[in-house]
Amino acid sequence: MAGPKMQLLIAAALLLAASTIAHAQNCGCSQGLCCSKYGYCGTTAPYCGDGCQSGPCYNQPPSGGGVSVAGVVTQQFFDSIIGQAAAGCAGKGFYTRQAFLDAVNQKYSGFGRDATADESKREIAAFFAHVTHETGYFCYIEEVDKSNTFCDTSYPQYPCAPGKKYYGRGPLQISWNFNYGPAGQDIGFDGLKSPETVANNVVISFKTALWFWMNNVHSVVNQGFGATIRAINSIECGGGNTGEMNDRVNIYKNYCNQFGVSPGDNLTC
Repeated sequence: MAGPKMQLLIAAALLLAASTIAHAQNCGCSQGLCCSKYGYCGTTAPYCGDGCQSGPCYNQPPSGGGVSVAGVVTQQFFDSIIGQAAAGCAGKGFYTRQAFLDAVNQKYSGFGRDATADESKREIAAFFAHVTHETGYFCYIEEVDKSNTFCDTSYPQYPCAPGKKYYGRGPLQISWNFNYGPAGQDIGFDGLKSPETVANNVVISFKTALWFWMNNVHSVVNQGFGATIRAINSIECGGGNTGEMNDRVNIYKNYCNQFGVSPGDNLTC
């Protein structure tokens, strides 16, 4: 049996441990960080996933409206897309649901979270419809035809680096120096000198897609799916390529059906 001094030391140790746990669980995280179930701050799954106490938790709808993006983009939904890509596709071993969620929560938390639940579901369906179309069900990481440099010298603020090409890469196949430059500045990588980062880092890859979406597409989602087609590839509109346009529309309607929401009006452009 422990003596009085030992019992006192044990009691003090337990009190200190309880105090440490209580202090840790009171995160006080900065804005944009999740408080994990153990009381620590971060942005990845261990912090924002199961047991997340506060912040942009994956399964917590925002107080201002919208939906839980993770609750809509389930693993089953993601797998139903990438599962249709051929076994030899480069994207099969690259794109993951977790990388998409990390990209949303680390940088673009307004995606699918600043409108009504139905409008948010339509936005998520529209995003994945375009991603599915652009990558062939997550098959492609890079554009097949790599011959074009996609360098527009009329944007001197985004000078093309020697030997670099700015062809399509990532979920929305971001292209051109005038997109790689500002996307890299916003996300935190050198988009002009290291455009290949988009094909090598899956979280950055999804961030480039979300960067383009939030800056060029997000504001027109409420105008109908046709407006999002025009924002991404206007060449397909007005009879430019009806087959490609209809493919996007059919995928979008399928995803809306899976999310239990109507596709809305103005589906074509």
